[in-house]
Amino acid sequence: MNVPKTEMRNPLSMAMDKMSTEEMARLVIAANYDAVKAVENASSHIADAIDVIAAAFENGHRLFYVGAGTSGRLGVCDAAECPPTFGVPYDTVNGIIAGGKERMFKAGENEEDKYENGQMAIREYGVSAGDVVVGISAAGNAAYVVGALEEAKMIGCITVGLSCNLDTAVLRVADIAIYTDTGAEVLTGSTRLKAGTAQKIVLNTLTTCAMTKTGKVYENMMINLSPTNEKLKKRVIRIVTEILSCDEDEAISRLENNDWNIRQAIEK
Repeated sequence: MNVPKTEMRNPLSMAMDKMSTEEMARLVIAANYDAVKAVENASSHIADAIDVIAAAFENGHRLFYVGAGTSGRLGVCDAAECPPTFGVPYDTVNGIIAGGKERMFKAGENEEDKYENGQMAIREYGVSAGDVVVGISAAGNAAYVVGALEEAKMIGCITVGLSCNLDTAVLRVADIAIYTDTGAEVLTGSTRLKAGTAQKIVLNTLTTCAMTKTGKVYENMMINLSPTNEKLKKRVIRIVTEILSCDEDEAISRLENNDWNIRQAIEK
């Protein structure tokens, strides 16, 4: 049987159950360097995906993440964080997880095997031509994700596949294939570890860079930030003082006169 890299045993952790607590912790922590390197090696394909996502945003289209289990949860998390970070509507970036919202909190491992449900999810979420659909699967062959990607392609979407194994169904079906070679996990087959870390880095990169390319960032500051709590209100004040080189009183005055909209506050 051809065993995927993510399912292989890691020789560095063969005696993990005999290690001291600190040795074990250092082992798990150090493994994440593999995740960072794997993402770095995939940077050119990540950049290709960023460009198509940014173009979609500029033309009024949306981004959809599709995944099962950990992969699905990571997509939902990144999607949920975009509106407060970049000031975009909640339907700009969307997370679809196999089995529905309940699977954010309670695992349902069989959900990834349901190809037809992946197809159905694309239809139910109203995905349309011009949208970008990113299928996330560490192992790379989740039928739910493959079904979603193939349905999205039929509709006229641009598709992106993200997997930690080479030559997998998710990568083969996608227009843009992002392969992050994280290798064997310290806990055999537990892709919530460094494979999940790599996926989170990729998703962070996709949305952060696409939002920057479409004007949601000024220099390296969140120009569209929504001040929905005291911490964020203080951050908004700091951003205005930094951009205008003014004191806090002037920044607060400008913000109050512009409904706490940073962009309007710095233009007037």
